[in-house]
Amino acid sequence: MNPLSIAAEPSRIDSAIHLEFIRMAAENSGGAGVEEVETFHRALFLHRHGGEIERVRQERRLAEDRLTDLEARWRASLEAIQDQRENLPVEGDAGPDVRPNAPWNAWDAGMFAAAAVGIVFLLTFGVMNVSFNLIESGIATFVENPFRAYLWAALLPVGALAVKVGWDFLGEGRRRAAYLWACLAAGVLAVFVWVGAYASVYPSLSKSTDEIIGSLRVYDEDGAGDGIVALGGGGAKTLDMILVAAQAVAEVCLSAVLGMYMTQLYARHRPVRMAANPLFGPLDAERARLDERVGRERLAVAEARGSEVRLENQMTAFVAYARALFQREVALREDRGHRQRLALERIAEDLRNRLAEVNDGVEAPSLVPVDGENGGRTFRREGVG
Repeated sequence: MNPLSIAAEPSRIDSAIHLEFIRMAAENSGGAGVEEVETFHRALFLHRHGGEIERVRQERRLAEDRLTDLEARWRASLEAIQDQRENLPVEGDAGPDVRPNAPWNAWDAGMFAAAAVGIVFLLTFGVMNVSFNLIESGIATFVENPFRAYLWAALLPVGALAVKVGWDFLGEGRRRAAYLWACLAAGVLAVFVWVGAYASVYPSLSKSTDEIIGSLRVYDEDGAGDGIVALGGGGAKTLDMILVAAQAVAEVCLSAVLGMYMTQLYARHRPVRMAANPLFGPLDAERARLDERVGRERLAVAEARGSEVRLENQMTAFVAYARALFQREVALREDRGHRQRLALERIAEDLRNRLAEVNDGVEAPSLVPVDGENGGRTFRREGVG
């Protein structure tokens, strides 16, 4: 047989081979060749699909090994993430922020709002007072460009904020309290100084108009410039400078104190501060990635196992089909042999009868072959229907 024709038509040749083997096994071994038929057809199937079966098995083993490794890493990631929480309390100066605070009440909310309004008023009026004084001072740069006066006065809110920031940096403890009381004392003292200076600048509020006109002088009297009402280097009275300085110090210190008070009120009622756990995010991302890979690998294992089971079932079905063909072939041969034995027995009986009639002097009718059922042949006496 040409090997090229074998390679070209493997299905036809395999079918011819396994049918010929079944006939030979049925003819030579009778009913005892079932194991030989099964072994032959199993080998024939493996000859055709052995490489594919082994490839599927190796794919299944590789997929199972990868799945085992991924599941071990996945379980380790679950154990690692179980010890972590998504959010953690913020670490403050006194430790983790885990202590719950009281809810806001009407008094504290009102005081918080009043302090905020007070800060706005103090800083706004302070900027306006300083800027107006600069504009009314007659200095050319401020008169020609009033916006520069507002920029000059912006030092007040910035200074108040700096005083408040210094209090924040001190942390919890007595130093904060001492700082707050010092600022409050400075602010209150500046207020009293400002009140005294204001009273000194305007001592004639209760005078009548005639008294005020009568007290006016064309020329300054000698000694009128002594003391706190003396003129300074810029032509301003010392009392005026004290008035402006006291006002600025009071606005800065009292604004900072009100800011400290608002901070304490908020700290008393603020919610517990939570922050994202820096370890939870990477662990959760790793767990999600492993979940996806484990799912894909399980599908790959299922597909490999399905292919292996499909090929094994095909081999089982092929062997079972060959066994059924063998059993049918054996049954046909046994049936054909049984009919032949019956025919031979009938022929032998006819021969015995014929010999007996010959011995008795009676001419026996001759036997005529006829076609029987299932392609067999039998004999009947001539003249008998």
